[in-house]
Amino acid sequence: MVAPRFRSRRFRRSNVRTPGGSLVVHYDRRKPGRPQCSDCGEYLKGVVRGIPSIVRKLSKTQKRPERPYGGTLCSSCMRKVIIEKTRKLVVQDG
Repeated sequence: MVAPRFRSRRFRRSNVRTPGGSLVVHYDRRKPGRPQCSDCGEYLKGVVRGIPSIVRKLSKTQKRPERPYGGTLCSSCMRKVIIEKTRKLVVQDG
């Protein structure tokens, strides 16, 4: 009989063959969806996609890229934002 906590679809079922040759069902936590750019919606590269309890234990540099807006904007949108900010600064100073 399946344990009550494994009856929901929160857990992914995978068939695993044991050394004895029998098939058993393993219950694994599902991963969350892939993070997306908040501007264009493209999937972000370099951002960890994992179970929150495991991701929480990683260091800050392992969770997201070390660049401005890392983890929220993709690299092309980040460049656009930085260029716009520098243009505004140049217009105000000049």
